[in-house]
Amino acid sequence: MKTVSALTFAVQSFVTLLVIFDPPGATPIFLALVSDKSERERRRLAWQAAFVSLFVIATFAIFGRVILDYMNVSIEALQAAGGLLLLYVSLELLTGKVSESESAGTNIGMVPLGTPLLAGPGAIVATMIFVEQANTPQRVTGLVIAIVAVHLLIGLVLMLSTKILKVIKESGVTLLARIAGLLLAAIAVQMLADAVKVLATS
Repeated sequence: MKTVSALTFAVQSFVTLLVIFDPPGATPIFLALVSDKSERERRRLAWQAAFVSLFVIATFAIFGRVILDYMNVSIEALQAAGGLLLLYVSLELLTGKVSESESAGTNIGMVPLGTPLLAGPGAIVATMIFVEQANTPQRVTGLVIAIVAVHLLIGLVLMLSTKILKVIKESGVTLLARIAGLLLAAIAVQMLADAVKVLATS
């Protein structure tokens, strides 16, 4: 990485983080969770999820190693906890109980959208690695721009995706919620399996 220019480093950071965050992949889950909201509320939640994710990523970029070492928590344990949380949300989607959680005051823009769906263990680890490689002021600046740009794109994709809800109607929303629940359950199980595999061999 020493021979890579600051611009190339910034581009690599942007592309890598964009692939890990996977805004299109989060879209079905986002739509299922906001289907009963007004147009204005959906837009607000889209940007809130992006900003919450940005806050979490920025926090771990600056203090991540210190936080995990102080609490004696491994990345794998963090990944397992995130998997369990996503599994819980996926079961709510599959059983149609998301609206009940909302009435109880759960803010989906923060959890599970902002974290751990967007700012999950994979994104946190990748960011912490890029921070360690950002050994010049130019690289630091490039990494900051890359992280902010990724989250602006996430917010834009989620906001524009809400237009789909006008087309698919109520029956389509129900189907979307079930599909999103299944996808989220698969993501959660994979996160748990990966974490357990590493913990079992360590």
